[in-house]
Amino acid sequence: MRTWYFSENAYPYLPDESTYESVRVTLPNGVIDPKTMADLYHRYLDEWQFAEEHGLDLMLNEHHQTATNLNPSAAVVLGALTRITKKSRILILGNPIANRRDPVRVAEEMAMADNYSRGRLEVGFVRGVPYEISAVNSKPVNMADRMWEAHDLIKQAWTTHDGPFNWEGRYFNYRQVNIWPRPYQEPHPPIWFTGTSPAQIPKIAEHGYVAATFLTGFAQTKVIFDTYRAKRASLGLPMSLDRLAYAALVFVGKTDEEGFDGARKLMWYFQANKVPPQFSNPPGYASLKAAVGFMRGGETHFDKKSSLEHCIESGLVFAGSPDTVCRQIDKHYAAVGGYGHLLAMGQAGFLEHDQTVAGIAMLGDEIAPRLRAIAAV
Repeated sequence: MRTWYFSENAYPYLPDESTYESVRVTLPNGVIDPKTMADLYHRYLDEWQFAEEHGLDLMLNEHHQTATNLNPSAAVVLGALTRITKKSRILILGNPIANRRDPVRVAEEMAMADNYSRGRLEVGFVRGVPYEISAVNSKPVNMADRMWEAHDLIKQAWTTHDGPFNWEGRYFNYRQVNIWPRPYQEPHPPIWFTGTSPAQIPKIAEHGYVAATFLTGFAQTKVIFDTYRAKRASLGLPMSLDRLAYAALVFVGKTDEEGFDGARKLMWYFQANKVPPQFSNPPGYASLKAAVGFMRGGETHFDKKSSLEHCIESGLVFAGSPDTVCRQIDKHYAAVGGYGHLLAMGQAGFLEHDQTVAGIAMLGDEIAPRLRAIAAV
């Protein structure tokens, strides 16, 4: 199993929660101190570099108009990481291509980054979270269709080397597509997609891309992974564990107490996510069944008041000493049928630099070697 270190690069220094409606979309950016923000950006890059030094692969993503993630352009951060690292694979998960008006630009950016990294890039595509529909002036309907057309266009741009082609699609139209540079990797960088519901999975499985699911616990993760495996079997296609990835909050200490202390600070990621329904569930984003379930207050694995113990029991957080964390991962791994990648979110909120790098060192030195023995990828 491969272990990836992940940070959302948060800005945690916010006013009292009672003074604003939402941490996403509408929280005024006047709360940001630019000097503090600049220091945080450099600190987070240092932590990714430190993770590489401890044998971890690296993951980053992007979000918009939110204090929970200060990477509105993951491609910019990716460019920096390709230059300051030398060995690690770098996963961008991902590019919200259903919201992008220019997929060819995405193809160019990713090809450029692949060359900067000399072929260490893994490219993830995502539909985009519901909070950001209004923030990027997008439409919540037909997002999956737009995403897959953008994917098809990007892939053709990566793999066409004999001059321009034109593209006349439902959502995108181009007269001449002929990207420079072309990707370093042949025929293109490995592709990932995210999927947090079974409906999203069959098409990912058809292509044989890595399917990554985030904070889906035990039962939902099993359904998602079983759906992938079943689709591959129905097509008579091979299946391997490296096609499946799971993301959780992870903090490893020398003792359980150290690990739990770090994990409680990581849980700021849950606790700070104050978002009203108009941003969480825009009309047309989710299926009718899912939208009705949301409005009825359907079952979720956590809320802002969830305890660390509940989140560990639910498989959302792996925390404690190395032995404790490995037992938790082993339990989850067995329950969902196995996977080949752990995406470990190891920094959030007020987890300061010294404690963050201590957790990264333990993850890389103590956990990653054991996970490689669970499932070689």
